[in-house]
Amino acid sequence: MLATVFSLLAALSVAPQASARGVAVAGVVQDQTGAVLPGAQVALVSTADGSAQSMVSDGSGIFRFDRVAPGAYDIRTEFPGFQTNVQRVRVGARAPAPAKIVMQIEGVTQEISVTTGGAQTSAAAAANLNAIAVDADALDNLPVLDQDVVGAMTRFLDSTAIGTGGATILVDGVEVNALAVSASAVQQIKINQDPYAAEFMRPGRGRIEIVTRPGGRDYAGTFNVRFRDAALYARNAFAATKPPQRRRILEGTLSGPLAGSKATSFLLSGSYDAEDSQAVIFAQTADGTLQANAPTPSRNELFSATWNHQQSEGQTQSLRFSHLSQRNRSQGIGGVTLPQAGFDHSDREDELTWRQQTVLSPRLLHDVRVMAGVEYEPRVSLSAAPRIVVQDAFTGGGAENDQTRTERHFTLVDAVTWSPGRHAVKAGINIPDWSWRGLDDRTNTSGTFYFSSLADYTAGRPYSLVAQRGDGHVAFLEKVVGLFAQDEIRVRPNLSLDIGLRYDWQNYFHDDDNFAPRASFAYAPGETGKTVVRGGAGIFYDRTGPGPILDILRYDGAHLQRAVVTDPAYPNALLDAASGAQPSIVRLADDVTIPYMVQYSVGVERQLRARTALAINLVGSKGVSMFRSRDVNAPPPPDFAARPDPAHGVVRQIESAGTLDAVSMQVTLRGQVTRFFNGSAEYSFGRAYNDTSGVGWMPPNSYDLSSEYARADFNQRHRFEAFGALTPGAGVTIGVSARLGSGRPYSLTTGLDRFNTGTANARPPGVPRNSLEGPGFADLDLRAAREFTLPAAPGRKHSFTLGADAFNVLNHVNYSYFVGNLSSPFFGGAVAAQAPRRIQLSLRVRY
Repeated sequence: MLATVFSLLAALSVAPQASARGVAVAGVVQDQTGAVLPGAQVALVSTADGSAQSMVSDGSGIFRFDRVAPGAYDIRTEFPGFQTNVQRVRVGARAPAPAKIVMQIEGVTQEISVTTGGAQTSAAAAANLNAIAVDADALDNLPVLDQDVVGAMTRFLDSTAIGTGGATILVDGVEVNALAVSASAVQQIKINQDPYAAEFMRPGRGRIEIVTRPGGRDYAGTFNVRFRDAALYARNAFAATKPPQRRRILEGTLSGPLAGSKATSFLLSGSYDAEDSQAVIFAQTADGTLQANAPTPSRNELFSATWNHQQSEGQTQSLRFSHLSQRNRSQGIGGVTLPQAGFDHSDREDELTWRQQTVLSPRLLHDVRVMAGVEYEPRVSLSAAPRIVVQDAFTGGGAENDQTRTERHFTLVDAVTWSPGRHAVKAGINIPDWSWRGLDDRTNTSGTFYFSSLADYTAGRPYSLVAQRGDGHVAFLEKVVGLFAQDEIRVRPNLSLDIGLRYDWQNYFHDDDNFAPRASFAYAPGETGKTVVRGGAGIFYDRTGPGPILDILRYDGAHLQRAVVTDPAYPNALLDAASGAQPSIVRLADDVTIPYMVQYSVGVERQLRARTALAINLVGSKGVSMFRSRDVNAPPPPDFAARPDPAHGVVRQIESAGTLDAVSMQVTLRGQVTRFFNGSAEYSFGRAYNDTSGVGWMPPNSYDLSSEYARADFNQRHRFEAFGALTPGAGVTIGVSARLGSGRPYSLTTGLDRFNTGTANARPPGVPRNSLEGPGFADLDLRAAREFTLPAAPGRKHSFTLGADAFNVLNHVNYSYFVGNLSSPFFGGAVAAQAPRRIQLSLRVRY
C-alpha cells in the first residue's frame, strides 16, 4: 500500500503544481483491510455547477484527474458490494494532497469522528450524532491524566445503561476486563455508536468500543514520557500538609513490516507506570482528629505484540498477545480508613486474541474473533488484627481482606455480514464470557467489630461482629452466551430502518426466554438532508457477573461459615461468639429472573454548517425485575427481637424485584465549532428513580420497602461535558476538557442497628432513601502542546512534541464522600475530596 502511495507522490512531484490549465487531483482506493481496489468507479464532481469527469482506478487502485480548475469538488467513489464514498476536496493554485479513499463494505457503517471535522448528518440508522468518537490525533491533543484513555471516556457513559458487572469494554470487538494495549496503540474510542445494535448486550451509553492501530507497511514508532511531581500540585483540601508524590510513565509503540513483507506487519506496544502516591487520612479516633498522609505506591507494566497478515486481497488475520502486571501497596486507605487497615494487591493477566476477517464475496463478509486469557489476583492484609469499624469516624485494625482470585476466560464473536440490495444483514454468535473462576476466601478470619459511635467504641459496645470459618475455596464455570441478527434496511435514500433481535442466556439462572427485540430509524425530510429525525427502542438484558455466583456457592451454610453476631462481647469473646452463632447463607429467590431494561429515544439532528451539527434527543429507560438483596430471616416487626429460623443467621436472598425509571433530555453540539476550535459539548437534564442500589444492596427493614423508591444514587439533574482542541497556530494546540454537574443524593441514617440485623443502616422514621443531596461538581483540564517537525524522508513525518497538562485548573474542591450518619462526628460534612490541581509534563517523539 505504501508503495502505491509513494508512486503517487512521485507522480505528483513531477507534475506542474500550478498552471493556467489547472492541477492534478489524485488518490488511491482501498478497502477496510488496506487492500487496494482496482476497477473502482471514481467521479470528480464540481460543487459549483455539478459538472463531472470520471475514470476507473488502475491495477494499483490509483486514480488521477489532470487539469482540474480551482474550486470545490466531491470525489465520489463506487465499487460493487461497498458503500458509496463521497470525500470533499478543495483545489487551489497547488495540487491537493493525495486522497486515500477507504471503502466500507455495505452494511458496515462508517463512523464519523467528531474530532476531525466530520460532524455531518446522515440518514443511516446507526449514524447518530449524539455518539462520541475520538480518534488518535484527538486523544493526543486532549488533557488525559496518565494516558488513561478509558478512564477519560467513562464520563460519557450513562449510569442507567451500565449493567451489574459495570461498563462493557470492547477492544476490536472483543469484550475484555481491561485495555491490554498501551495508549498510543489506540486508533479510536467510541461511545453510543448505534445504540440499539443487536450485536451488543448493553445499550450504546453502557459500552466503550476501542479500535486499535493496525501494523503499518512502513516502520514507525511513538514514544511518550509523562511526569508529575508534588512540587507542581496544589494541596488536597483534607491534607494538613502537601504530601510528597511523583508519577513517571514511559509508553510507546513500534510498528512496521515483518522481514520487508508487504503482506505481514507487526505492532509492539508497552508502558511502565511508577506512581509514588499518598492517601489523605481524615478521621476521628478516640484520641481526637487525625489528619495524616500515608504512602500508597504502585507499579504497573504492560506489553503487547500484534501480528497482522493479509493472506489475500479478501482475507486478513491478526494475533495479539498481551501481558499486564500490577503491584499496589497499602490499598483501601484514605478518608476515615487508617493506614493499618490497608492491604497489598497485585494482578497479572495474560491474553491471546485471534481475529480473521474474510471477504467471501463483494456482498458477504465473515468475521471471527477469539480471545483466551488467564488472571491471578491475590490480596494480603497489612495486619492480621481484627478489623474495627466505627461508623463514619474511623476504620482501624486489619483489613480482613485476604483472598486470591483466579480466572481462565474465553470469548468468541463469530458474525457474518450480507448486503443484498437495500439490506445489510448481520448475524452471529457472541460469547462475552466463558470463564473458569476460582476464589480462596480468607477474609474476616480474625473478625470485624462494628460500632455505632465513638462513645460506644470507648465503652466497648459493638453492635455487630462478622467472622468467618471453614473452607473458603470456590471454583465454578460461568457461561454467558448471546445470539443476534439485525437488518439495516435502506428504504429510500433519506430513510433507513434498523431491526434486530438478540437472545441472551446465563447459567445459574433458569429463565430461558430472554429475547430482546430492538429497532431504530432515521429519516431526513426535504431535499437538503441537513435535518434528520431519528428514534429507536429496545430491550437489554443484564447479567450478574461472578460476584453473586461466588456468594451463593461459598455461603451455602456448609463450606464457608459466616457468622453475624449482634451485640457481641468485646474484645475477648471473638472465637466463642463466632463459633456459637448460626451460619449466614446466600441464595437465589425461587422466582428470580435476569433483569432487563427498556430504552427508548427520539431526537432531531441539524447540520448547522459544513462541519458542525446539533443534536437534541429525549432518552428514557425503564428497568424491570432489577437485582436487589433482602434478609428474609431478619427479626420481624414489631419488636425485631429474634430471627424466625434459628438454624441460620442472615439469609440474604437475591431477588429480581427492583424497578428503575429514568428520562433525560440531551443536547449535543459537535464538529468545527469555530475556525480554530474543533470538539464536542453535551448538556443533559434528567431524573432517575429506583428502589435498589444493586445486587448486593439490602434495605434497612426487609419487611417494609415503601420508602426505598427515591432518586437513584447516580442521579445528577444537570450535567455538562465538553472537550476539544484549539489550534491558534502551526504546531500549537490547546486541548480543553470541562465537566460540570449538580449534586448526587445520599441517605440520612441514624447509625444504629434499629432492626437487629447486624447492620446499622436504619434511617429516622418516615425518612426515605437518598433524601439528602451533596454539592455540585466542577472540573476544567487544559493541555498546551507544541510540535516540532524533524527532517524526514519524503512521505514521512518525524516530530517531537512538548506538552504541559493542568488538571483541575481552577483547583475547585470536589467532595467525594458526604456523611449522612447522625452518629458520626462528621455528620453533614465531607471526609474526602478528589485531587486538587495537578500539573503534568510530557514529551512525545514520533518517527
